[in-house]
Amino acid sequence: MGDARRYHPLSSPFRMKRGGELHGARVAYETWGTLAPARDNAILILTGLSPSAHAAANAEDPTPGWWEAMIGPGRAFDTDRFFVVCVNSLGSDKGSTCAASIDPATGTPYRLTFPELSLEDVANAAYEAVTDGLGIMRLACLVGCSMGGMSALAYMLLHPGSVRTHISVDTAPQAQPFAIAIRSLQREAIRLDPHWHGGQYDGDEWPEHGMSIARKLGVITYRSAMEWNGRFARIRLDSDERDGSSPFGFEFQVESYLEGHARRFNRQFDPNSYLYLSRASDWFDVAEYGDGDVMRGLARIHVDEALVIGVSTDILFPLEQQETIAKGLGAAGARVDFVALDSPQGHDAFLVDIENYSRAIGGFLGKIR
Repeated sequence: MGDARRYHPLSSPFRMKRGGELHGARVAYETWGTLAPARDNAILILTGLSPSAHAAANAEDPTPGWWEAMIGPGRAFDTDRFFVVCVNSLGSDKGSTCAASIDPATGTPYRLTFPELSLEDVANAAYEAVTDGLGIMRLACLVGCSMGGMSALAYMLLHPGSVRTHISVDTAPQAQPFAIAIRSLQREAIRLDPHWHGGQYDGDEWPEHGMSIARKLGVITYRSAMEWNGRFARIRLDSDERDGSSPFGFEFQVESYLEGHARRFNRQFDPNSYLYLSRASDWFDVAEYGDGDVMRGLARIHVDEALVIGVSTDILFPLEQQETIAKGLGAAGARVDFVALDSPQGHDAFLVDIENYSRAIGGFLGKIR
């Protein structure tokens, strides 16, 4: 199996919003479809915290991507018509420069000497990959999912005129206290793991317990209570599935389900990178661009058309936050379609409820000329 990832070297030094700079940094990206001669059919997708740039299968890497059913010929992101780009976030360990990367000044991993990361840095790195790397000066559409939706807002605020239309998926103009509280607990679980070693863990000693708890907390908030009730109710594990050696071992199926998720995630994501991206999500605030007012900040974003999708069962990025984005973009002059879905899957709905998201996104893109 090949690697479809390509890499764009960032400007050096690459200056960070909160101070500090990177030298010799890069971001990973993948593409699908064909860029038109006028370079006017490009869609950029910015991802949530943990996904890579591999959003869908392609010739170099036929393995299914994280948004596989959405990208391809005749799908919502129709590659017969559009050139689709997915950039891995700066600070992520999926090919882009991050805390686990080698600092060229020392020859050792950055670890906690990596500069403070903001979603504005993520946006600027993606902008460089698109403009300098691919020669695309104006996107036909910018798409942001979850954390990537906040990065997309930053992209449009920092680079006016670079985006024609926008699709906002299950995101927010700023983190609310509940989301900050959850992410704070996730970071604390990692930092309190004795194997974290102040960020100096290595291959043999890895904060697996902390990462496991962080992942479980995430999975709990990505779905809704309705989803948990419907899937697991109070079903207990069979006696042979229980750990009899532990006095407080798993007894319910939902516990075993979370453990499985945590096991699959462990060692698949660098803990320090997780910490940096998590905190960047908490820091982002559109109000910074509007003298402390979110609506004034959104008023600085000018696109022709926008689609804003939210889910009524999302507790991490509540529906009212999607409404705020829709109102703000509309007040700034965009023609806005606001879609409120009742998917039971909560925040993860955009990865699961493909039928409804395909209908909304495919319908919106079908109107773009």
